[in-house]
Amino acid sequence: MKKIVSTNKAPDAIGPYNQGTTFGDLVFTSGQIALVAETMELVEGGIKEQSVQVMENLKAVLEEANSSYDNVLKTTCYLSDMDNFVAFNEVYGQYFKAEDAPARATVAVKTLPKNVLVEVDAIAFKN
Repeated sequence: MKKIVSTNKAPDAIGPYNQGTTFGDLVFTSGQIALVAETMELVEGGIKEQSVQVMENLKAVLEEANSSYDNVLKTTCYLSDMDNFVAFNEVYGQYFKAEDAPARATVAVKTLPKNVLVEVDAIAFKN
């Protein structure tokens, strides 16, 4: 049975979707962007600051679903500019080590919600 994942430690959805859902032992997160949960304002700074905020938001959703970065099977990463790939990877690598990192797709997109620089979603399993 599908269950909704919701936490006040990550930004509220800005459309008709939820922060995440679970089905059995699987966790599906919505794309997280660089909004600060408490203010719903975009974090100040560039790609590195936004990437940290995105990864912290994603972590909060995973934890609310009784999961963690250790359980992530796949991520999809959306960049508004592929020139930010190296800087994004520097931050991403602080959350996932290469030897046990999940599968991943990274795509460049024309624009993202609120004109952010990065968005990440994940599929994981519960602890």
